[in-house]
Amino acid sequence: MIREHALLPVVPGREDDFLVAFRTARALIESMPGFRGLSLSRSMEAPSSFLLLVDWDRLEDHTEGFRGSPEYAVWKALLHPFYDPFPDVQHFVDVR
Repeated sequence: MIREHALLPVVPGREDDFLVAFRTARALIESMPGFRGLSLSRSMEAPSSFLLLVDWDRLEDHTEGFRGSPEYAVWKALLHPFYDPFPDVQHFVDVR
């Protein structure tokens, strides 16, 4: 399993609109092959900062499958206008 980690810096004052758009976007990513689950958290210290964690079966399910899909184009149109700067996305594996 791969865990995608994205710290989402939302433009201050647009947090509520971002959350509304995320509700729609969530269904898009949940429908993708290899998707296992996600969580979205909001920073208590910096309320314009959100942490998105997405679990995938394989790295390629995210980097090729989702990002290469028509659903990603919709995801991008819904969410990317809220970010400033653009999020840093990294992928992690469990250390056992």
